Amino acid sequence: MDLEARSLQPNVKAVLLAKLREYKSDLNNLKSEHKRLASANSNQAARDDLLESGMADAMSVSANQRGRLMMSTERLNESSDRIKESRRTMLETEELGVSILQDLHQQRQSLLNANDTLHGVDDNISKSKKILTNMSRRMSRNKWIISSIIVVLVVAIALILYFKLSK
Repeated sequence: MDLEARSLQPNVKAVLLAKLREYKSDLNNLKSEHKRLASANSNQAARDDLLESGMADAMSVSANQRGRLMMSTERLNESSDRIKESRRTMLETEELGVSILQDLHQQRQSLLNANDTLHGVDDNISKSKKILTNMSRRMSRNKWIISSIIVVLVVAIALILYFKLSK
């Protein structure tokens, strides 16, 4: 999991590595608590053995030891349950992280596709602008040509009328 987080993008990597460190510290805390409980139980048992060695009644010692053993077993079971619950929580969190990474990957792909489409539209708009500019120039040129022809025709008609009426 650590290697996967390190191979991702820097912004995602930082978040995942922080969570991973947090989970590792939680796991280490649980391990140290388990060791502490186990060593406390063994120290307590040794102390009680020394104190009880002076007792004369073997039956009460046996019952006392049995009670301590049952308490130690119960504490050990509770610690095991907490470790199992922590492991389950860690696995759920890892699954959630993987799901989030997949969603982010899909969103990245969508953004890249949208970017490509946007560039394509931008290119088409540029081509359309060039075509419209050329059409505008041609229309302007055609207006000038038609205006020039009209002026030449009016001048020609005026000259023809002048010569015809002057004779």
